[in-house]
Amino acid sequence: MKHRTSMLSAAIAACLGVAAQASAQDAATQGTDAAESPSELDRVVVTGIRASLQQALDTKRNSDAIVDVITAEDVGKFPSTNIAEAMTMIPGVTIDRLFGQGERVSILGTDPALNRTLLNGQTVASADWFILDHPSRTFNYSLLAPQIVGKVTVYKSPEAHIDEGSIGGTVVVETRKPLDLEESMVVGGQLGYLYNDRDEDGQPQGSLMFGWKNEAENFGLILSAQRLDETIRRDGIEAYGSVSARDYRDGQGGGGSVNNLPPDWSQPPNGDGSQPTLPASCVGACADTLEANLDARGPNSLSASFFEQQRERNSYSMALQFKPVDELDIEFNALKIDASYDNINQSMFAFMGNAWNSLMRLTDVTVEDGIITRGTFRNALSVFDVQNRKSTVETESYDLKAKWSGERWFASAHVGTTEATGGTDQQVFGEFLNWANYSYDISRAPSQPGMLTYHGTNPFTDPSAFRMDGGWGADPTQPPPSWNPGWGGNIVFKPTWDEETYGQLDFGLNLDSPVYMLRFGVKRREHETEQQMGGVSLASVAGYGDATADMFNPQSVPGNYLTGFDGYGDLGDRFYIDGWALADYILGGDWLAPWQTMPEPSTFNDPSFAANTWRIVEDINAAYVQADFSWNGLRGNVGLRYVQTETESHSWQCVRTDAPPPCPADGYAPAVVGKTYNNVLPNVNLAYDLANDVVLRFSGAKVIARPNYSDMSSYLWLGDQTLTGGGGNPDLDPYESTNFDVSAEWYFSEDAILAGSVFYKDVDNYILTTTSPEEHFNQSRNEVTTYQVARPDNAGTAKIQGAALAWQQQIGGGFGMVANYTYADAESSSGDPMPYNSKNQLNISPYFENERFSARLSASWRSEYFTNVDRGDNLWVRPYTSMDLSLGYRFNDNVSLNFDAMNLLDEAYHSYADTERLTRGVYRSGRRFLTTLRMQF
Repeated sequence: MKHRTSMLSAAIAACLGVAAQASAQDAATQGTDAAESPSELDRVVVTGIRASLQQALDTKRNSDAIVDVITAEDVGKFPSTNIAEAMTMIPGVTIDRLFGQGERVSILGTDPALNRTLLNGQTVASADWFILDHPSRTFNYSLLAPQIVGKVTVYKSPEAHIDEGSIGGTVVVETRKPLDLEESMVVGGQLGYLYNDRDEDGQPQGSLMFGWKNEAENFGLILSAQRLDETIRRDGIEAYGSVSARDYRDGQGGGGSVNNLPPDWSQPPNGDGSQPTLPASCVGACADTLEANLDARGPNSLSASFFEQQRERNSYSMALQFKPVDELDIEFNALKIDASYDNINQSMFAFMGNAWNSLMRLTDVTVEDGIITRGTFRNALSVFDVQNRKSTVETESYDLKAKWSGERWFASAHVGTTEATGGTDQQVFGEFLNWANYSYDISRAPSQPGMLTYHGTNPFTDPSAFRMDGGWGADPTQPPPSWNPGWGGNIVFKPTWDEETYGQLDFGLNLDSPVYMLRFGVKRREHETEQQMGGVSLASVAGYGDATADMFNPQSVPGNYLTGFDGYGDLGDRFYIDGWALADYILGGDWLAPWQTMPEPSTFNDPSFAANTWRIVEDINAAYVQADFSWNGLRGNVGLRYVQTETESHSWQCVRTDAPPPCPADGYAPAVVGKTYNNVLPNVNLAYDLANDVVLRFSGAKVIARPNYSDMSSYLWLGDQTLTGGGGNPDLDPYESTNFDVSAEWYFSEDAILAGSVFYKDVDNYILTTTSPEEHFNQSRNEVTTYQVARPDNAGTAKIQGAALAWQQQIGGGFGMVANYTYADAESSSGDPMPYNSKNQLNISPYFENERFSARLSASWRSEYFTNVDRGDNLWVRPYTSMDLSLGYRFNDNVSLNFDAMNLLDEAYHSYADTERLTRGVYRSGRRFLTTLRMQF
């Protein structure tokens, strides 16, 4: 698939190039003038915790919309190593911590994809690194270095001049402007060391910032660079899906323990040519228990996960500001991020739900309250999976803005481009198998997620006991046609790409009336998002490609493996290998038999790869008008935004109907589906100063959020045997919501607030995945048949309602408190839970600060929440508590030392399927400690 070059993107590129060159020339001239006219430099004013909170309160109080704000404590210092985690102190803002750190933000009980993040008011392209992620409308906050951020404003109610696309709220991240520097030159830097107590390793960190403005204060620049290195180790206990008692009785196509016995290939055929079967393993009380509880469910597997990742992030930013005359302000901002997220996941598990090797080997079972809590198996499958992934994420953003302010009017032009690449450049997957006798027990979940007990030798401690599948039925002395190769793993690539160019014109008129400003504007955005997937399976042959795990430098897991877990039995006593050595073995072709050649990964090697290769083209035209007013204590704005969205969904479809499945590589052709929709979005924000210290607010608005890119894709996959399928839906309409917000704020002292708010969101066109019959050509049957195909659809409505309370106060003696609580109740018309909605959220952050010393404790708690549907199960995350501590000592105005302790509780991220006794994954990623020496001149 090819990327387009539009007139808008070409024009913007030309504008950015000219502006950068002109700004550079002006910078050189002004720098010479400044050098010839030295001036005395005053000290840099350090603001600290209290002043930062005060500034945030001032912004909130003076805003016409309902907003919450966090600001940098000092120049170049945000109050967290992760901006998303700092945002949890805002009422109604929650984050998901699947890998221990906040990467995606939810606002007021909504899915992260239903919110927007803007950098200086504009889109910033974002990409993810995890192979299971698909391009979405969420923003990956782990990419954004906190040193470049000056302020974060969360708009919980919209204004017409701000880009649409959010139901929960819009996060505007603002970087510093050079001419806002309090001194003519600022030079700052940080040297730090980040240590993780689970990984028991640490890496140095560093950042530099240079800010300068000339004596005339009409030209300035800020340059910054940051380097982050971090090793992450995540220990976990997992289960890959669930199986039912009916599956154990009847099997899933490969045999069952009662009604569908597998063939015994060690015996000669019967007289009628049929193959004798193995004797049933689950008989007597075991069979009776299954029969009496056919809908009972248990874990498909029980795994010990060992995940390691090396994160490296280099961030570079530049801000230029030029005011050749007082009326003209020109800004140019550039951001570049180069990051790598290489990772290895080594999972070792009992695979009792495997249809071909384990379901029929159940010998004993216990069912409690509809849950299969215990099972015993004879000669059943155990698996050791090693997945090595090379993952890089790169983001670039270039933004140019010019604003002319006259006495009675203003006009501004804004153009820019942003691009991100990410995903998995290459996954090398190796799989090793073993058969043994074992039992599992989940009866004490969730406190003890699962216990595995081997009867006899524990293969988890014997690398030579795990071997890649080399197939069967072959004689090494016979030619290749006699071979039945096995499956030794795969090689997969799944890169993603995201780009947007934009152009915007705004105008404003200042009026001598209660309506003091009338502004209007137009904007065009051209966006493309693409995902590619391809790969190849490893057809390993016995005697050549059936390597054993002891060939790859095995060693025992560290002594603190699974620290914090309880009752896991033999899961904690295991080995791991050098994953990169395994990758070299596979990529180097050492596994190939003499007659085999190295397979070439391709998008068309498997229908699932082609189905996951798609591109979305989205063009958005918008126009708005907004009136800002103030009269007798009542202020606010009323506006209208009109938006036209045009989309094209590009994918690959199989057009060969004359070939047996799967679709041959030459049987695919590109397919394109287009759609256009229009939205009119009115809004009103009212703020009434009831008294000098009391502000009442009301907001009403019509808002939209566009579907996730993957949902909009037109891919389709079909199971010709099962007559099931799935796909995207290019005909999706956007979510539409009518939002109402009411709040009261009491500023009972200069730096204190007591506030309460209620919110209500009535969402139409809610997107749900539904299954319906569709007619498609069945290559297996060579005729058109009816499939049950699951697709996203605008199938429902939803309501989100709740309330929030917030208290902030400097108590005295240097002590202060920030605390808030949010209740958010969400329900859909279908009865399905709403993703990422926690009904309850509580934040408490006491602090102390004097001239030399500062301390701040931040504790956040959120109740359980639903995430997604996987393998037919609803996945939930148990309540989560995070606690961080920050200590600082200021030696003088220029040098300070900070110590940050994050995830002090080493809290478990605990995901489960429908009931807490069916664990999907429980993970701990360790406490993180960062010591930083800050210098500022």
